[in-house]
Amino acid sequence: MAEQAPSKRLKMTGSGPLIGTHNGHFHADEALAVYMLKSLPTYNPSSLIRTRDPNLLSTCHTVVDVGGEYHPAQNRYDHHQRTFTTTFPSRPTKLSSAGLVYLHFGKPIIALQTGLDEGGQEVDILWKKVYEEFIEALDAHDNGISAYDPSETKNIKKRFDDRGIGLGSLVGDLNNNFDDDKGMTPDQTQEAEDQRFLTASSLMGTTFLRKLQYYHRAWLPARTLVHQTYDARKEYDEKGRIMVFSKSCPWKDHLYTLESEHPDEEKVLFVLYPESEHEGSKWRIQAVSMSKDSFENRQGLPEAWRGVRDDQLSEVSGIEGCIFAHASGFIGGNKTKEGALEMARRSIEMRK
Repeated sequence: MAEQAPSKRLKMTGSGPLIGTHNGHFHADEALAVYMLKSLPTYNPSSLIRTRDPNLLSTCHTVVDVGGEYHPAQNRYDHHQRTFTTTFPSRPTKLSSAGLVYLHFGKPIIALQTGLDEGGQEVDILWKKVYEEFIEALDAHDNGISAYDPSETKNIKKRFDDRGIGLGSLVGDLNNNFDDDKGMTPDQTQEAEDQRFLTASSLMGTTFLRKLQYYHRAWLPARTLVHQTYDARKEYDEKGRIMVFSKSCPWKDHLYTLESEHPDEEKVLFVLYPESEHEGSKWRIQAVSMSKDSFENRQGLPEAWRGVRDDQLSEVSGIEGCIFAHASGFIGGNKTKEGALEMARRSIEMRK
């Protein structure tokens, strides 16, 4: 679609530094980049102009995803120029405007949202984690970088089309349909497009904040607990193949990281945890998968137990208090911690 009304400015008044990005078809990266900037006190009162007119862009304090320049000292954050190769520290993916803004402003944003010290270790851990788990995929999507090595996926075919459920696709759906602006003036078309961009920016920003909230309030506190539980695992199995948590927590990421740091140690096969923190809670036994994204377990519950419940399962297994064993063998339950622990130990013995 031809560019229309390049001088049209979003109807937002403010006294902060003027932010510029391009008009026309918008994407997830600049939608998030603008949201992140405006989450900071300096930019919160800022107005936004969407244009490709270089004269108008030159009046902006900060420009993202347009202009062909990456100069942080001049607040220019574009990635489309041929010479651009910048990546996030220790990551291989070329940055988009989302990654660029996050690279330079991510830590103060995290500190503001969490109340943590911007220069502290926790902010640095969250800064890296949120990039790897969220921002990097947006950078790759905008730069046309596949998550898979093409040389290793020549014969892999998808079982279904999942392109329509990603954030990039959802933002794309908010763009103008080919006949939406029928009967509109150029100014009306631009104004409608700008409002859709604000919707896209809000979608991206809300998702970003939810991700950050999870990593701050759940994932980060779990890190300490997983380390403590990993260190104590040989209390339950001499080879350290069983981990017993005092409460349920997000453990997978941390466990795989710890194991990579201890390559000579036996891998953990089963993780146990109570269903709740209330006294008398039932317990779960969960098999550890081969990797974070794998559905294949290092060792599942015994075949004879799978799909069996309650007294029948206790009879088959010879363990009191059994509740269930999933049909795929990846998880089971028992009325007590001792019972769940015996299910783990018996499973390992039956593997031999």
